[in-house]
Amino acid sequence: MVSFAAGGFVLASHPMLLQDIFDKILQNISDPTLAATLKNTINTAVQQRTTVGLVGLAVALYSGINWMGNLREAIRAQSRDVWERSPQDQEKFWVKYLRDFISLIGLLIALIVTLSITSVAGSAQQMIISALHLNSIEWLKPTWRLIGLAISIFANYLLFFWIFWRLPRHRPRKKALIRGTFLAAIGFEVIKIVMTYTLPSLMKSPSGAAFGSVLGLMAFFYFFARLTLFCAAWIATAEYKDDPRMPGKTQP
Repeated sequence: MVSFAAGGFVLASHPMLLQDIFDKILQNISDPTLAATLKNTINTAVQQRTTVGLVGLAVALYSGINWMGNLREAIRAQSRDVWERSPQDQEKFWVKYLRDFISLIGLLIALIVTLSITSVAGSAQQMIISALHLNSIEWLKPTWRLIGLAISIFANYLLFFWIFWRLPRHRPRKKALIRGTFLAAIGFEVIKIVMTYTLPSLMKSPSGAAFGSVLGLMAFFYFFARLTLFCAAWIATAEYKDDPRMPGKTQP
């Protein structure tokens, strides 16, 4: 809905583009009744762009807050010493939604920064090589790719470190936190690389051009949540020889 509203604002600000779309409809559709119906539908969508956009934003915000709440509760459940929640863990309704809203905004900002760093690191390497006139040195290209990959993984590491440190009520053990966060950072980089190669091929089909961005966004957050929960469970259940909770160890 937000995408359609954005398209409506673009068409409303560019009347020539809207008229060009109408001309294309008349040229490619022989049935005048169907062409008129499509024209009226587009006109209605453009006129109601503000309402559609606000409703879409409200639905997206509500869904995002609930998604963030479910993710936070799942991570907290895995990090608790006991499975059942104690009455002291219960939060007021408005406190829960406010906390989830702040966490969602923080997560979105962190994701945008992480993806921006990945994009900048990937595009800047060729500019630096060209500016320093180092194009003839072949071994520098894979070296710069590795540097860009390392920067991207480091940004991913900071993102997941914030998630695994900020969201649980009980602070995880440092060794498990460091290793689990590194595992999540590498997995997230793999997800980004796979989606970078699969999304362009998805957009080539007519249905992909219409809904590819929405499906890609849903797939991205699905795999992101699965990876986050898997690594959170790994952090919560990791055991080491120096762990006092290991069998045979006495509690201090």
